[in-house]
Amino acid sequence: MALPLPPGLTPPEIAFLCEMELVTVIPRQKLERLELLGGSLPPLNPPHRAPLPLWLALLLKRQRRANILPPLWLSPHSLTAILDHETEHGDGFSPPPRLPPLPSQNTLPFSPPFLPSSTADAAPDALPYHWLELGEMLLETAADDFEDPDSVRKLLRGLREVRMAKLRQVVETLDAAGGVNMNGVGGMEVAEGRTFVTGVIDGLRKIVTSREQQKKDRDREERENGDDYDDDEMEMQ
Repeated sequence: MALPLPPGLTPPEIAFLCEMELVTVIPRQKLERLELLGGSLPPLNPPHRAPLPLWLALLLKRQRRANILPPLWLSPHSLTAILDHETEHGDGFSPPPRLPPLPSQNTLPFSPPFLPSSTADAAPDALPYHWLELGEMLLETAADDFEDPDSVRKLLRGLREVRMAKLRQVVETLDAAGGVNMNGVGGMEVAEGRTFVTGVIDGLRKIVTSREQQKKDRDREERENGDDYDDDEMEMQ
């Protein structure tokens, strides 16, 4: 008998979705146009840059057929600025990337996490939805494409700790309805924090339900006692 699956996406599933993010590569060899289920990919002609899905870019990197250009927000300078913003502003998370202009009527609209927010032209001052898992995968496979991979690793760990601490602090401000501001929170952070956030929300709901039941019981007892008092007055008259 199969065990019930946990609610929401698991970290491996989120990492799988992250592999559909677009990154910029510099090919070392020519590659003809590829026809995929999601559409056709442009041919690769060294040394011209090209956007590719992360899974294909990692495959070509392992085969030494391409180099990956890390997005600007993965540079030590940008990560330091974002970490300073997270530390100074304890009431919220750093803003996510700005949405692109609305597409025409003949094209489908894009929404996070399927935005070109991890290419070489991405904004340097905003963490995309898959910032944590994308950074870890790039550092694991393409560390030699970073100028200072050790600093990037250290800054990513610092960002993860600071932002997870903020997410835990949000639990203190949760109300019975479970309202919480999650703007700027990444996919992996949602998966890691889902357990304790949903646990606190369920606990609050149980407390409120218990209080409401106690109030209903008191109201019923008062009505019953009031009816008995009225009957006694009528008999005395």
